[in-house]
Amino acid sequence: MITAHVEPFMSQVEELKRLLGTHYEELALNRDKVPLRPQWHVYDARERAGELIYVTLREAGQLIGYVIGFIAPGLHYETCLTCHMDILFVRPDRRDANAKGVLLMIDRMEAELKRRGVQRWFMGTKLHKDIGAIFRRRKFEAVEMTYTKWIGS
Repeated sequence: MITAHVEPFMSQVEELKRLLGTHYEELALNRDKVPLRPQWHVYDARERAGELIYVTLREAGQLIGYVIGFIAPGLHYETCLTCHMDILFVRPDRRDANAKGVLLMIDRMEAELKRRGVQRWFMGTKLHKDIGAIFRRRKFEAVEMTYTKWIGS
């Protein structure tokens, strides 16, 4: 049985690290220039401040997916408590055509965000692995497209 849970982050980070390489290889752009090197101390600080949400997807207790978000008042909208997705991933061998795992995590995350008083929630997708249709199934609206350009040496 696949289930979604809100869990503490830093105490579970070693478990997440086992999936992070697969996540990076599948979704990250410019891998030849930008190595995977998370700033774990920032995640720790944000969690301690109550500004991080970590939702896991588990099958028989084993981590098969996750979504992380950061919660804070908007920089331009101080009165609007907002969650911005950081990362979302489900192991490729545990994905299904109906996106059951992602939907379970979204539903669990939404319930927790409401409990925390969050008013606005942003989720994102990579255009080369677009899952926007899944977000639209949960009434998210497309509001922005982000562009990137490598300008480093």
